[in-house]
Amino acid sequence: MHENEKTPIDEERAEKMDKLALDILKLSRNTLLTKLRFLDAALSRFVYVRSDEEDTKTLQTDGHFLFYNPRHVLDRFKYEKEGPVRDYLHIVLHCIYRHMFVAPNVDRHLWDLACDIAVEATVSQLGLYCTSALRGQKQKAELDALQKKVKLMTAEKIYRYLLDTGITPVKSATMRASFYADEHEVWFMPAEKRMALAGRAGGEGERGDGDEEGASYDAVSQDWAEIAEKIEQDLETFSRNQGENAGNLMQNLKEVNRERYDYTAFLRKFAVRGEVMKIDPDEFDYIFYSYGLQLYKNMPLVEPLEYREVNRIREFVVAIDTSGSVSGELVQTFIRKTYNVLKSTESFFSKINLHIIQCDAEIQEHVKITNQEEFDKYLNSMKIRGLGGTDFRPVFRLVDDLVKNHEFTHLKGLIYFTDGYGDFPERKPQYESAFVFIDDEYNNPEVPPWAIKLVLQKNEI
Repeated sequence: MHENEKTPIDEERAEKMDKLALDILKLSRNTLLTKLRFLDAALSRFVYVRSDEEDTKTLQTDGHFLFYNPRHVLDRFKYEKEGPVRDYLHIVLHCIYRHMFVAPNVDRHLWDLACDIAVEATVSQLGLYCTSALRGQKQKAELDALQKKVKLMTAEKIYRYLLDTGITPVKSATMRASFYADEHEVWFMPAEKRMALAGRAGGEGERGDGDEEGASYDAVSQDWAEIAEKIEQDLETFSRNQGENAGNLMQNLKEVNRERYDYTAFLRKFAVRGEVMKIDPDEFDYIFYSYGLQLYKNMPLVEPLEYREVNRIREFVVAIDTSGSVSGELVQTFIRKTYNVLKSTESFFSKINLHIIQCDAEIQEHVKITNQEEFDKYLNSMKIRGLGGTDFRPVFRLVDDLVKNHEFTHLKGLIYFTDGYGDFPERKPQYESAFVFIDDEYNNPEVPPWAIKLVLQKNEI
C-alpha cells in the first residue's frame, strides 16, 4: 500500500471528523441566530466546503464558500466551546463589511490586520456570552489603546492609521496573532484559482443552500451589499434594543453602505456653456467644402465655423470654511484637487473669473484669479485665515454684491467646502450652490432645498 493511500479506517475516521465539524459549524450558526436575529440572512449565506490542510489550515471564505478544515474546527471546539462561535461571527462580519472585495494595490498585511481588528472590535462590543473566547480578553488592551487614536473602528480607518504610523511587518504580524480567526488568501485569488480551490475541496461535506459551482465576485458582492443594507435598516427600526452594543456594527455598516462619489465628475456638473476658438467638424459638410475647392480652386463653398460650444468653466466661486474645526492641510488639499479639475483642457478657459473666499463667521480673505499663473502663485502662498465660528451667509452676501456690481456676467456655480454646521441664507441665490461636506463620522448633514449636497471622506479629497 502506498504511504499516502488512505485505509478504510482512515476514511471512516475522516468522515466522522467532517460530520462533527459540520455539526459544530451549524451549532455555531444557530447559536448566533438565536442572539442576533437581524443577521439571519448573513449567517445562513454560506455554502460549506470541507478543505484539506494543504488548501485551508483553519477557516476562510470568499463570500460564497466557507472553506473549513475539520481538524481545526474540532480542535477549536475542544479548546473552548465559544471559539467556533466567535470565529463564525468573525467571518460573517468580514462579508457584511465586504472586506474581501479589496483594491489590488492594497498592502495585504496591513489590510488583513485592519479587517481582523475591525470585526473583532464589533464582536467584543456586542458582548455576547456565546462569543466570549479567550482571545477577546487578550485583545482588550490593544483595542482600548487603538480606540483612542481611531475614533471610528472601521477597517478603512484602521488601515489608514496603520499606514500613517508606518507599522513594521513584524509588529503587524505580532498584533494580528491576537485578532486572528481565519485565512484571507482566497480574497486575493483570481476567479479561476478560487474555483479550483472549491473543486479540490472535499465533496462529501454539506454545501448548504447554494450553488456548488460558486458565483462571480460581482454577484457575491451585490448579495452582501443587499444583506448589509437590510441589516442597517433592521438595526435602525426593529432591532433598536441592541442599543450601544451595536454601535461599532452601525459605524461599519454606514461606511460600507454609503454611496461613493466622484468629486471630479461632481465639479464638472457646474460647467458653463461658452465659446472656444476651435474648428467644429460637426457644423459643415465636407462634400460641399471639397467640391468648392475643386471647382473654384481656393474658394470653398462652405467655411467651417471657427468656434464651437463646449462645456467649460469660466466663472466660478470656491468658498472655504476656515472655522476652527477645519485643518489647513485639508483645505489646501481641496484647493489643489479643485484646481487640478478646473485646469483640465476640457473644463477650463484660458481666461477665467475665479473667486476664492475664505470665511469662518465672517469674510477673512477674498482673492480673484484670472489665469493659471495667478492660480499657481496663489497656491504657493496660500494661508488659512480665520479659525473662528461657522456662518455661511457672509459668503453669499459678498457674491450677491459682486453679481449686482457686474463682477460676473454669467456666474453658474459656487462650491462651499466645509465640515461643519452653520447658518444658511434664507433665500435661494441666483446661481447654483453646492456644499461639499467632509464628514468622517458618516453623518448626513442637512442643507436647504435649493442647495446641492456632497458628503465626502477625507481620503476621497
